[in-house]
Amino acid sequence: MKKKTRSAMREIRHARLRKTLSGSVEKPRMAVFHSLKHIYVQFIDDENGHTIASASTLEPSVRGTLPGSCNIEAAKIIGRIAAERAIAKGIGAVVFDRGGHMFHGKVKALADAAREAGLKF
Repeated sequence: MKKKTRSAMREIRHARLRKTLSGSVEKPRMAVFHSLKHIYVQFIDDENGHTIASASTLEPSVRGTLPGSCNIEAAKIIGRIAAERAIAKGIGAVVFDRGGHMFHGKVKALADAAREAGLKF
């Protein structure tokens, strides 16, 4: 039997989480993904299939100010920016989707920064 890769196992965990997680207009899903180089956050309305707001380390306005592209400090900054954009769009509460990643390190730092900026999970 062939051993599954880390990314394949993450996709399996994410699919298991997505069975119960779903976003709506009132409470969208805050989907977090990080690769080895970048961090991405999206606020998704799953009922209509629309992305309401997003933030990532690839954006030109954010890219020059980050201490690194995928570390805990960058995750804190992206979490704060994402929360500010969501609040500006009228989103106060979200369903947190960690994307199959463990809830520690970058994912936890991003979530804590979003909570401090005013989002409710």
